[in-house]
Amino acid sequence: MLKKILGFAPKLESDGSYSPSKMALKMGVSDKTDFENITYQKYQGKKSKILVIFTEEKNLEMKNGKFFSTGNHPVEALLPMLHLKNAGFEFEIATPTGKPVVFEMWAFPEKDEHVKDIYNENKASFEKPLKLSEFIKSSFDYSDSYAAVFVPGGHGAMIGIPEDVNVGKILRWANEKDLFTISLCHGPGAFLSTTLDNQEFLYKGYNMAVFPDSVDNKTPMFGYLPGKMPYGLSEKLKSLGVNLMNTKMDKTVCVDRRLITGSSPLASNELGKLAANTLLKKLN
Repeated sequence: MLKKILGFAPKLESDGSYSPSKMALKMGVSDKTDFENITYQKYQGKKSKILVIFTEEKNLEMKNGKFFSTGNHPVEALLPMLHLKNAGFEFEIATPTGKPVVFEMWAFPEKDEHVKDIYNENKASFEKPLKLSEFIKSSFDYSDSYAAVFVPGGHGAMIGIPEDVNVGKILRWANEKDLFTISLCHGPGAFLSTTLDNQEFLYKGYNMAVFPDSVDNKTPMFGYLPGKMPYGLSEKLKSLGVNLMNTKMDKTVCVDRRLITGSSPLASNELGKLAANTLLKKLN
C-alpha cells in the first residue's frame, strides 16, 4: 500500500500485466529525446535496405510469475532508424510470425516530432510486417540489396526472439554475407538464437555493449519491472564469451568487426550516429 501511495507500485493493465510505476516513468521516460538531426552524405549504392527485426510479443514473465507489459522501446528503435534514414537507407520491417510490431507506448516521446514522423511514416509496415520465414524465402538470394540487420531493444526482445530458429538463420546469413548487425540494450538477446540446433555461438570473443543486469536487478525497487528478470542477459552473453564494454546504463556504443551495439536507451542517438557513419564509410 505504501508503495502505491508513493508512486512506486507498477501499474496493473487490463490484461493482467504490469507497466512501470509513476515514479519509474518520471525517472526514466521523457517527452523528448536527444536526437540530433544530422545531414549525412547519403548512400546511393544498391545495398540500401536494412531488415529490422521487431518483437510481436507484449508480456514478459518475471521470476515471480508477474508479467511486464513491454515490447520494443520506441526510442531504441526509432532514433537509430532516423539516423539511418537520413543516411540514405530504407527499411524492411519484420516480426517472427508477421503479427504487428509491439511498442512500449508508455515510453513514447510524445513531444518529439522527429520520432512521431518516422513512426507514422512506417506505421503501415508496423501493423503488417513481413514474416521472418517469408524474408528467408524471398531475400536470402538477394543479399547484395542489404546493408544490415537491426534488432531494436526493449525487454520485448527477450520474448521468443532468442529461441527463434529463423532469427538465428538471419543473423548467420548477415554474418556470412558481410552485412552489418546493429542492436542495443536487450536487443542482443536475439544473438542467443545463434546457439540453437547445437551451433556454436556466433559472437564468441566479440566486444559488445548491452544493458547491464545490475540495473535490471534494481528496477523492481521503484516499480519499473514488477519482479526479477527470468535471467540476466549480460551475464548470459558473458558466459558465452562476449566481452562487455559497459557496466552502467549509459551512452556506451561499440563496433567490433561488423557488429554495432549500444548499452541502453540513453545510447539510442549515439548508436544511430555510429551506425550511419560506419555504414557510409564501409559501403562507400
